[in-house]
Amino acid sequence: QVQLAESGGGLVQAGGSLRLSCAASGRSFTNYAMGWFRQAPGKEREFVGVMTWSGITRSGTRYYSDSVKGRFTISRDNAKNTVYLQMGSLKPEDTAVYYCAARSPATSSATTAAMYPYWGQGTQVTVSS
Repeated sequence: QVQLAESGGGLVQAGGSLRLSCAASGRSFTNYAMGWFRQAPGKEREFVGVMTWSGITRSGTRYYSDSVKGRFTISRDNAKNTVYLQMGSLKPEDTAVYYCAARSPATSSATTAAMYPYWGQGTQVTVSS
């Protein structure tokens, strides 16, 4: 089991940047691939990105949706049990509640929300034009 808690959301102007954090508690953070999703009002939850982890290479691989590729970056600090979502060149259409999610195995690059059993409570990001 892992518990997740996001922070760092807020209001930002278009073109600005914001960094979200997701702190995990529980056991064996490195056993989990860490994903980010978002959900805008009236829309389905949308994949943003995921960072895997390999205990063999001790490195991760990042995958992003086309809508955020080149603007958003996922990173993880395994010593702090935290995953980050650095968002740049923000657009009004990035406005949503952002969720972090976890699933095993850590090498998984799943992009479907239903594949993730563990979720945070979400944090609101609002981008003004």
